[in-house]
Amino acid sequence: MRAVDAQGKGRPVFVFRQEMHEHTASPHAVTHDYAVLGFCTAGTTTVEQRGHFTLQAGEVLLIPAGEPHRHLDMRRPEFWMLGFCPVCLLADEASAGLLTPFEHVRSGASAVVKIPEPRRAFLESLFRELRDESGREGGATPAVERSLLTLIISEVARAASWEQRSGASDSIVTEALRFIERHCLEPLSLRDVAAAVHRSSAHLTTAVRRATGRSVQEWIIAGRMGEARRRLLHTDEIVAVIAERVGYADPTHFIRLFRRAHGVTPAAWRTRYRHATSREES
Repeated sequence: MRAVDAQGKGRPVFVFRQEMHEHTASPHAVTHDYAVLGFCTAGTTTVEQRGHFTLQAGEVLLIPAGEPHRHLDMRRPEFWMLGFCPVCLLADEASAGLLTPFEHVRSGASAVVKIPEPRRAFLESLFRELRDESGREGGATPAVERSLLTLIISEVARAASWEQRSGASDSIVTEALRFIERHCLEPLSLRDVAAAVHRSSAHLTTAVRRATGRSVQEWIIAGRMGEARRRLLHTDEIVAVIAERVGYADPTHFIRLFRRAHGVTPAAWRTRYRHATSREES
């Protein structure tokens, strides 16, 4: 799946409201290279994500990047959907703590958080504010966008009780994805990741591909592309500088990889999204 689509998922942070009326189960589990927080405001949906559960109005679903999941049954659910690039947050030490709820889920805690009734309207107002901010002509103000993201995740974290499931422990895939998120902007290879999780390169390759549908190298590239998009959107750095900052000494190689992932060059992507209007985000 390309990182640019109709919902603006190529942006470092994106939010939209979604209504689903189909009752057909998704045929296959999917994974994303962005973390997702879904706030159900009406209806129900049964989800498969390390087990089966039914999400109801007033509950939040947390999906870490790389976590396989799918919808099994939908009863006219309505959602606020928020996604963000985890590598972009880790690149900013002040924001790295926002990944904590997702790390709890990766380590076996429940992916569903029930929001107290008195806080639901406030949480929904934060989603609405973030959507409006993201839809501003010329793009969101990064500081405002980050503040709203912080408030949303903090509301969810405050409502949660992070009880780890009995017998749950981090898998080598979880450990590998976590390591990649934290080190993909550095020189990083399959061998480095395998050494970090104490497995052979062949064993890790098979495990990651089987669990996520992507290779270790593809996850490294996805993390780098996420941070590259953030810099294209929110800085005036030239493409050659951005390439170096996300781990590529050769700008031509970076441009080739970016075009393969997004269908356009970094410069064209910057032009498209910096000048997007609110209509594109609604």
